[in-house]
Amino acid sequence: MTEPLVIEVTRGNLVESRHAISFAVCDAAGALVATGGDVDRPEYPRSSVKAFQAIPMLESGAATHFGYDDGQIALACSSHNGEPRHIGAVTTMLTKAGIVESALECGAVLPMYKPAADALIKAGQTPRPVHNECSGKHAGMLAFARHNNLPLAAYSQPDHPVQQAVARALSEFCGVDVEHCPCGIDGCSVPTWAMPLRAVAKGFARLATGTGLSRDHADAAARIIRAVRDNPFMVAGTGRFDTDLMTAVPRIFVKSGAEGFLVASLPHMGYGIALKCLDGAPRASTIAMVAILRKLPIWTTEEETRLNEFATRPVLSRKGETAGMVRPA
Repeated sequence: MTEPLVIEVTRGNLVESRHAISFAVCDAAGALVATGGDVDRPEYPRSSVKAFQAIPMLESGAATHFGYDDGQIALACSSHNGEPRHIGAVTTMLTKAGIVESALECGAVLPMYKPAADALIKAGQTPRPVHNECSGKHAGMLAFARHNNLPLAAYSQPDHPVQQAVARALSEFCGVDVEHCPCGIDGCSVPTWAMPLRAVAKGFARLATGTGLSRDHADAAARIIRAVRDNPFMVAGTGRFDTDLMTAVPRIFVKSGAEGFLVASLPHMGYGIALKCLDGAPRASTIAMVAILRKLPIWTTEEETRLNEFATRPVLSRKGETAGMVRPA
C-alpha cells in the first residue's frame, strides 16, 4: 500500500490540520494509473455514484419515453442546490411521468443554497421533498418505475426492483457484485453499497469510455456524460465545486459525495478517479482531486491554468481576511 495524499490546512506560519486522502486513478480495464493509500478497503461512495443510479432510467427507455432533455438527465445525476432552476426541472420531470411530488421518498429539507433557503423561509413556506438535493435522482428512479409498471411505493428499499436495477448497473460498471458488498442507508434513504476505491475508479473510466459494458449500458453512459458536461449547473449549482470545475474545464465530469468522497471521469483519456478523505472533510477532498488532476499530463496549457485556480483555497476570518490556506502537503 502506498502512502496517502495529505492535504494540509495552515494558519499563519503553522500547519494546523492534516487530512489523509486515499485515491485511485484507473483505466477501463481496472489498471491503476496512480494510487495513494488503501484502494482495496470498501468505502461508501454515497452521492458520487448518482450517474450509475441513473443508468436504469436511461437504459430502459424511460428518459426518452417521458421526453427528458439533457438538463433533466444531468439533474438525475445531481446533488443540487435547490435553486429555482433545479426545483423547476424536478417538478417537470415528475409532471412528464405523471407522478405527484408526495411520491418522493428522499425526505423534506431546506435547499442547500442559502439564498434559496432564505427565500423559502421568508415566504413562510416549509421545505418539501422537491427541495432535497437528491430529488432529481429520486424523480429519475420514479420515472424508471412508472415506465416499467413497477409499484412506486417503497422504491427506495433495497429489495425493490428499482434498487435491484441500480445494483446491477453498479456491478457491471465497477466490476464487483454489490450484492456481496456492505450495504448502508444513504442520507436520502436509498441503499449505498461500499466498494473499493479501485472499483469505483474503474466504473467511472467505463462511464467515460463505454469499454467493457453492454451496448445498452454504454449508450446510457454516453448520454449521461454528454448531459452532465453540457449542463454543469444542474449537477450542483451556484458556488459549488462540481459545477465550477466542470465549467472551467469542460472535459472533466466530477461528482461529489458525502463524507469526503469524490469521483471524476476523464473521457478524453479514458480514466476514472475515486478518492476518499479519511476523516470525511470535503474541504480536503476537493483540493485533493485537483492535485491529482494536475499531476496527470493530459491537459492543454489553458486547462492547466484553469486547474491551477482550484489548487488551493484560502482559510478566511469572519471579516474575510486570509488567515491560512488549504493546500496539498
